[in-house]
Amino acid sequence: MTLELLIVRHAIAVDREAGWEDADRPLTLKGVARLEKAVAGLTRHGVALDRILVSPWRRAQETAERLAVLLDRGEVVTTEELARAPRKELLRELRSGERVAVVGHEPWLGELCAWLCTGKRELGSHFAMKKAGAATLFGDAAPGGMALTAFLPPKVLRRMAP
Repeated sequence: MTLELLIVRHAIAVDREAGWEDADRPLTLKGVARLEKAVAGLTRHGVALDRILVSPWRRAQETAERLAVLLDRGEVVTTEELARAPRKELLRELRSGERVAVVGHEPWLGELCAWLCTGKRELGSHFAMKKAGAATLFGDAAPGGMALTAFLPPKVLRRMAP
């Protein structure tokens, strides 16, 4: 089955030094504002999703809540697989729709992108994503089975907004 995959890094969250446990850090007001504009850019360009897979960490959850406007049908599904380095279990979950988004964290998203495009997770640093940045891939959800169709820094996403 051919998959259209949108990979999104969570938006700007409060600093680690602010006294929050890492998994509990919320988005900042600035992060929310920039994310909403980036989502408007995706909407303007016709991005539609069947499913959103999201890390259980708070900042990813809050990012996915705002991406949910892109759902044609389907749902937001929390998975522990996005709170660690990518494994085969995540690839099985990606096959749950034809147009799927994942929302998670670096360095794991870069590793996922590298693994899907080249078959080599260790090239993840070449695909490092900025906060609220996105990448689109197309193909088979298998190592080396997808093509990178766009790599969109958050500034570009915001410029795409109406």
